[in-house]
Amino acid sequence: MLDRLPEYIDPFNLADKRGELKGQMPLKSLDRLAKMLINDAGAVDVDLFFGREGRLAKVEGHIEAVLELQCQNCLDAVKWPIDCEIKLGIVASMDQADRLPEDYEPLMVDEEKIQLKKIIEDEILLNLPAFPKHQHNCIAKKDDNTSINLLKDDESSFPENPFSILAKLKNTGDL
Repeated sequence: MLDRLPEYIDPFNLADKRGELKGQMPLKSLDRLAKMLINDAGAVDVDLFFGREGRLAKVEGHIEAVLELQCQNCLDAVKWPIDCEIKLGIVASMDQADRLPEDYEPLMVDEEKIQLKKIIEDEILLNLPAFPKHQHNCIAKKDDNTSINLLKDDESSFPENPFSILAKLKNTGDL
């Protein structure tokens, strides 16, 4: 395992040489992802294989990390494991992207070299939930029960239901 992965890679060259990149990338180096995390300590385990299948240059591999996201129910930290497979077809045009096999996603390469962290970050962002939350009912288990008490207080401050008169009339049969 490499201590440090390269910042820039040439995916077509790596595919021709059947290259392999294996190592760790710090979470704090992934700028877009770090903004979404409560704690950016830790690293992403990266294991990528570059190769060719006929004329198709491809990247296959695996990335793994444990992220600390903010639970959208209780706003506390929730550990979110990321364990995803990568299958990318390296393409230079939309026409090539349209001809990729169904199980490959396109990796558009406009220049000779691209940033490795952008590939890793894109794959992680695609695997994040829209609304991360704990597996258990975290609001009911809050120790201070402030949110539950606030709901009870708010309910008592509501005025009487305006349709309660209709309900009384229905029960008496005067309707």
